[in-house]
Amino acid sequence: MKNKSPTTPKSYIMHALRMLWLRSRERATALRLAGYCCKSCGKKKTQKKGEEVNIEVHHIDGIKNWDKIINVIREEMLCDIDKLEVLCKECHDKKTYGV
Repeated sequence: MKNKSPTTPKSYIMHALRMLWLRSRERATALRLAGYCCKSCGKKKTQKKGEEVNIEVHHIDGIKNWDKIINVIREEMLCDIDKLEVLCKECHDKKTYGV
């Protein structure tokens, strides 16, 4: 009987995607263009003690198909261990880029 490869939990994938989003250029640009102000009420971001206001970036259309996104990540990146091999950088570059 073949051992099943360990699976990265959905929560880990969601956390990694959130961290990517929080550090993305797209998010940073949206904040900068908005002047770090809420579009609805005009509050400005501040970290002043006792007056903290956090500003977030909202996806107007929402993020659709979370399950599809996670499945693609699992199929392509976090695939079964039988589809992975360990290589040095040079051999990896040769196989990946033909260099």
